[in-house]
Amino acid sequence: MPVIVSVVRGTNNLEAVLCHTYGRLRAFSWPGSWARTGLGHERVRGVRCVSSGLGPLVLGSGYGNLGCMKIVVCIKHVPDVQSDRRMEDGFLVRGEEDVLNELDENAVEAAVSLVEELGGEVVALTMGPEDAEDGLRRALQMGADSGVLVSDESLAGADVVATARTLAAAIARIGGVDPASPREEDQAATGDVDLVITGMASLDSMTSMLPGALAAALGVPALTLASALEASDDGEVLVTRATGTLREVLAAPTPALVSVTDQANEPRYPNFAAMRAAKKKPVDTWDLAELGLEAGAGPAIAVVDSEARPAREAGIIRTDAGEAGRDLAAWLVDNKLV
Repeated sequence: MPVIVSVVRGTNNLEAVLCHTYGRLRAFSWPGSWARTGLGHERVRGVRCVSSGLGPLVLGSGYGNLGCMKIVVCIKHVPDVQSDRRMEDGFLVRGEEDVLNELDENAVEAAVSLVEELGGEVVALTMGPEDAEDGLRRALQMGADSGVLVSDESLAGADVVATARTLAAAIARIGGVDPASPREEDQAATGDVDLVITGMASLDSMTSMLPGALAAALGVPALTLASALEASDDGEVLVTRATGTLREVLAAPTPALVSVTDQANEPRYPNFAAMRAAKKKPVDTWDLAELGLEAGAGPAIAVVDSEARPAREAGIIRTDAGEAGRDLAAWLVDNKLV
């Protein structure tokens, strides 16, 4: 089967080598910047595409022991999507029926599963008011080893920019990085943290922007929307994700950030013993001063207006006496549905 090797040049004159087989992209790598691959434009820092295509994937190297990993899993305590959620003064009301964000359960499961296989520890990290500790306790029940809550009154209503900045500082402290020490532009701010895992979105704001913003704040590669996550024996993490009709496998060296979808795994339900053990696991609470941060100028995004969605009206019931088809067609036309 013929293989075509081509070279493309990115905007910073870095070259990328691409291997194609009958037009299907098999592998490519480049140090960074923009490159056109035929699959669209990609901007990747430290990310290598192992495979992309419709067919089955065969990897030459197996998955083995990466060694003990230190993983930070970012979670959020959000109002239950099944509850009667409402807005007051432009903010979602919290603290009534809050639960661990459902999509973050997949992130916790991914982190705990990796540590069970390779050894290491999982630190659950969240930002919010004091009752956000309940979300941490749920993560501890699922297998996380410890928790960190960043709570500060000045963080109320924080947007994705402020959240990423705060979580990055907390991850740096978890990794043993001195917040006062200078950092080179290309140096990751994770210390001895090998991997940061998040859910694909939080079910309160649903922006899905935090994983990318947090990776940028930390200076690490971002592997987003992963439907599978594994660690290789050469110090890389590998993820599988679906993009339209394509199936991609991406790899990046640690430290890195991965966001997982709800297809990545089936979160475990903690048993009674795990619930009891979680009560003894440590949870630290930090404020902005302890992270070496000052209160910002407030969120960059403001809620201009919010109102409750109108209640659904009762449907129309037609008794078919031979004219129901015409009545339905007329209703569709009147409501501009056809």
